[in-house]
Amino acid sequence: NRLIIRPTNIEDAAFIYTLMNSPKWVEFIGDRQINSVEKARDYIIERALPQFKQFGYSNFTVLLKTSEIKIGTCGLYRREGIEGVDIGFAFLPAFEKKGYAYEAACKIKDFAFSNLGLDQLNAYTTESNIASQKLLEKLNMTAVGFKQLPNDKAKLIWYSILNT
Repeated sequence: NRLIIRPTNIEDAAFIYTLMNSPKWVEFIGDRQINSVEKARDYIIERALPQFKQFGYSNFTVLLKTSEIKIGTCGLYRREGIEGVDIGFAFLPAFEKKGYAYEAACKIKDFAFSNLGLDQLNAYTTESNIASQKLLEKLNMTAVGFKQLPNDKAKLIWYSILNT
C-alpha cells in the first residue's frame, strides 16, 4: 500500500551507487566495487537487465508511493553456481525499521509463487545480520543450513520456503 515496486533501470544508477556503498550493504552484502555512478549504470546494464530479459525478474527498485523517493531494492536472483532462485533486499539507512522491507519482500515472494510459478524460494544472509534473519523468518522462510556462494569466502545461513 505504501510502496511502488518496479524493475530497476539505468535511470536508477545514482540511487544504486548510493545504496551499494551504504555501510550495511558493504558489511552484510559486500563491496561490489561500484565506486561511481557510471559503474552502477554498467552493473544495471550487465547484471540486472539481462536477467530481466531472460527470466522476467531481477532487481526491483522500491519507492515511496507518496513521494516516489527511492528507498531500497528487493528482487529475485539466479546466481551462477547456485541452484534455484533467491530473494534479496536492501534499504537506505533512513528507511530501515519501518516495515518497508517486509512489505516489499512479501510482494516479491507472492510474485515469485503466483506469477512466476516458482516451487521454492531461497535466501542467504550472514550470521551477524540479525535484522535480515528476522525478516526472512517473518516471511515464513526456514533456516535449512549453511551455504558458501561461489567466489565468496563467507559462510551464509541458507533460508528456504516451498510454494505450497
